[in-house]
Amino acid sequence: MNKHRYKKLSEQVVVITGASSGIGLCTAKKAVEQGAKVVLAARNEDALKEICDELNEEGTNAVYVAADVGDEEDVQAIADKAIETFGGFDTWINNAGVVVYSELEDLPMKDHQRIFQTNYWGVVYGSQAAQNHFKQRDGGGVIINVGSINSQMPVPILGAYSASKAAVKAYSDVMRMELSHEKAPVAVTVVMPSGISTPISAHGKTHTGDEGKVMPPLYDPNLVADAILTAAQKKVRDVTIGEAGKANVMAWAAFPSAMGKFLGFALPKAQSTGDPPTEGDNLHTPDKDGDIYLGGERHGIPVSPYTKARLHPGITFGLGVAVATGIVVCAAKKRNLFKREKRHWTKRFK
Repeated sequence: MNKHRYKKLSEQVVVITGASSGIGLCTAKKAVEQGAKVVLAARNEDALKEICDELNEEGTNAVYVAADVGDEEDVQAIADKAIETFGGFDTWINNAGVVVYSELEDLPMKDHQRIFQTNYWGVVYGSQAAQNHFKQRDGGGVIINVGSINSQMPVPILGAYSASKAAVKAYSDVMRMELSHEKAPVAVTVVMPSGISTPISAHGKTHTGDEGKVMPPLYDPNLVADAILTAAQKKVRDVTIGEAGKANVMAWAAFPSAMGKFLGFALPKAQSTGDPPTEGDNLHTPDKDGDIYLGGERHGIPVSPYTKARLHPGITFGLGVAVATGIVVCAAKKRNLFKREKRHWTKRFK
C-alpha cells in the first residue's frame, strides 16, 4: 500500500496558488531558499514571470502557470505543469484568496459569488487535483489550505470572506476524515492566520465608501510562510498564526453573544482607514502584484511564541522541562544553603 511519508523541503516540489504577492510570494521565496522546486500560480502572468526570473537566478527552481483557481480546468493545468516539468509534486498549498469590505446587505451577488469562487472553490479544485496525484504517487503528499481566524470567528464587513473561510475549514476537516478512512497517503493541514501585514487590504474591493484595512495587530507574513513550510515536512493538523487571533477565537467560543455585540460595534471602524478607496482591486481581475508587505516595506510582529509552541510541541515541552528542572535545582540549592546557614548560626550562639 502506498503510504504517506514526509520529506525535507530540499527533496520536494511545492505548488503554491496565490503566489504573486503576500503570503504566497513569501512562502515561495522561503521554499526556494530551503532547496525546494516550486510551481507558482496566480492570475497575473507578468508578475509571475518577474518572480520566477528572480528565483531562477541560480538554477531552474521555479516555473509558473497563469491560472484562475476558480476555474477547474486552470487548476488542473497547474498540476499538469508540475508533472510535466518536475515529474510530479509533493505539497500543494491552496493560498489564493480575495476579500471585499462590505455589509452583506450591500454586497452585490456577483462579488459574493466571486469570493466563494476563489476562496472556497479554488480550495476544492486544488485539493481534488492534489489528492488525485498523491494517491498515485509513491510517498503521497501534503495538502495545505490557508484559512483564517475568520474560519472560526466571523466578523462584520468581512461577512462573505468569513463565510468562505469557514467553508474552507469545514471542507478540509471532512476531507481529512475521508482520506483517513480510505487510508490514502495524503496529509491535510489548515493554517489560520490572524491579521497579517500583506497587501490584501490594498487589493480588496470595498462597498463601504472607505478604503479597507486589516484589523490590528498585524503579524509578519514570514510567520505564516514558516508554518506552511513546517506543515509540508511534519504532521500539523491545524495551526493559528498569532496569539491575538487565538485569543479572539477562544473569546468567541466562550462568549459568543458578548463577542458578537462587541465585534458588531467595533469592527466596522477598526477595518476602515477612513480614507477614500484607491482605484483598482483584484476581485474579478488581477491587480498590481509583486509585494509581500502592504506598502512594500517589511513590518508586522515578527515572533509568535504560541505559534512556535503549536508547531514544535516537543521543543516547547523540552524547554518547559528544562525550566522546571532549573527551578527545582535552584530551590534545592537555596534549601541546602539555608540549612548550612542555620547550622552555622546555631553552633555560633550555643
